[in-house]
Amino acid sequence: MTATGFIKDRLVPVGSILLVILIAWYFAAYSMNAPFQRDFDRRAGETRTSVEFLKKTMSQPKPTMPAPHQVATNLWKNTLTVKPWSKRSLVYHSWVTLSATLLGFAMGTALGVAIAIGIVHIPALDRSFLPWIIASQTIPILATAPMIIVLLAAIGVTGLLPKALISTYLSFFPVAVGMVKGLRSPDVLHLDLMRTYSANRMQTLWKLRIPASVPFFFTSMKVAIAASLIGAIVGELPTGAVAGIGSKLLAGSYYSQTVDIFAALIAGSIVAILLVTAVDVVGRFVNTRMGAKSQ
Repeated sequence: MTATGFIKDRLVPVGSILLVILIAWYFAAYSMNAPFQRDFDRRAGETRTSVEFLKKTMSQPKPTMPAPHQVATNLWKNTLTVKPWSKRSLVYHSWVTLSATLLGFAMGTALGVAIAIGIVHIPALDRSFLPWIIASQTIPILATAPMIIVLLAAIGVTGLLPKALISTYLSFFPVAVGMVKGLRSPDVLHLDLMRTYSANRMQTLWKLRIPASVPFFFTSMKVAIAASLIGAIVGELPTGAVAGIGSKLLAGSYYSQTVDIFAALIAGSIVAILLVTAVDVVGRFVNTRMGAKSQ
C-alpha cells in the first residue's frame, strides 16, 4: 500500500471518527459540568463571561465528565513524568494487568484449541459438550469473578492466577469456536485425498486441518486477547487490588476522581490496541510464510 493510499484509506477515516468523538466528548463534558459550575458561581456570588465560564467548566478538579485535555494531561503526567515502576505510574499498573492478561490468554488459547480438536474428532463432544460451552458464556462475568476469587482464596490461591483464570474463561470461547470452524474448513476432496494416501487422523490433522485453520485461528485470537484483557481488569475489581488498571478504576470511584478513571480506561484501551495489533502482525507474518497473499 502506498503512502497516499494509506492516508486515504486508513488515516482519513480513522482521523474523521476520532474528530467526531472528540467534538461529542467536549460537548458532553460541557453539558454535564455546566450545571455544577453554574450553581457554584451562584453560591459564590460570582459573575463570569461566557469564555470564563467555559474555561472553568472544562477545568474542574473533580468534573462529572472530564474533558479530553484533562484526561490527556493525566495520562502524560502518570506515564512520562514518573518512573515506570512507580505505583503512581499507569505503565506499572498496565504491566500488572498485562501479566494476568497474557497468562490467561495463553491458557485460554491452549484450552480452546484442545476443545476444538476434541469436538472435530469426537462426534459425541460436538453433540454434548459444544452446547455447554456456548451456555457458559451467557453467565455474566461480573457475577462469576467474585465467586472464583473467593473460592480460590479459600484454598490459598491468590495473586496472579485467579485473575488469569478469569481471563482464561473469557478467552477460550472465541478460540474454540474459531478453531472448530477452521479445522472443518478443508474441502471434502482434500480430505478424500488424505484418505487415498492412507493418512491417519493425526496426519490429517497436522498436514491438512491445522494449516487450513490458521487464518481462523488468528482472527479468533484477536477477539480472545481483547476478552482476556477485560477478564484481567474485571478480576481485579472484587479483590480490592492495589495494582493494575482495575485498582485504578476502583480508587477513582472511591474518591470521585473521574479524571483518573478515564485515564485508566484510555490506558486499558491502548494496551488492548497494542495486543490486538501484535496478534494481527504475527498472523500476517505466519500467513505470508504459509503462502497467503499479503493485502
